[in-house]
Amino acid sequence: MSFGITELVIVLVIVFLLFGTSKLRSFGSDLGSALKGFKNEMSGDKDEEGGIKINTADHDPEKEAKKNIN
Repeated sequence: MSFGITELVIVLVIVFLLFGTSKLRSFGSDLGSALKGFKNEMSGDKDEEGGIKINTADHDPEKEAKKNIN
């Protein structure tokens, strides 16, 4: 069972009637800014202070443990 164009239009009209266009506009802008921030954090190469992030994927705890023992 899939939704067709008619069902989608009916659902959108009901949503507009329930929430109003001003709330939907603010919700859309909030959602857009949240997604933009998430995308920037996922692809960002710098931390908040402006320095370069250290890649911890190459981190080897066994080598560090041996280094700390010696």
